[in-house]
Amino acid sequence: MNLPTWITFSRLLGVPFILYLLYEPTETRRWVCLIIFLLAAGTDWLDGYLARKLDLVTDLGKFLDPLVDKLLVFAPLLALIELGQIPAWAVFLILARELAIAGWRVSQPKISGANIWGKLKTVTQILAIALLISPLPPAWQSTALIAFWGAVVLTLISGLIYVLPSAEQTASE
Repeated sequence: MNLPTWITFSRLLGVPFILYLLYEPTETRRWVCLIIFLLAAGTDWLDGYLARKLDLVTDLGKFLDPLVDKLLVFAPLLALIELGQIPAWAVFLILARELAIAGWRVSQPKISGANIWGKLKTVTQILAIALLISPLPPAWQSTALIAFWGAVVLTLISGLIYVLPSAEQTASE
């Protein structure tokens, strides 16, 4: 394992803290949770940057990075369901897309990195989760929910875009 892969793996360390802090969220715990979440999410950019800059892109990194991203995203989403902030069925749609794309990716002869839509989806999910776990005043709650629903829609659209070009390619062969 090289440095970018270790950074990817280190992102997992934030997950138990996020779950613990959101179990009984106070304003202080939410701020701490937000900081941990954003630091962990920031390593997603860092590991990718270092992998490309140092020419250390590996199949393990291409596989591990999206897997760790999913764990970092689903931990707070599950806690937010339990807190009654978001509906479980919407998180199920995100989970279904993520599992479908993960299964599709591993069945491909070559593991490809995320496309621009997948990256945009990840950024949108991170923004929505950050807003939802923040101890924002009530006036901001609608903004957080709009960001969440935008993330749900973008997650589904990016999944379709990811699979459709390959399906068209297969049909033409």
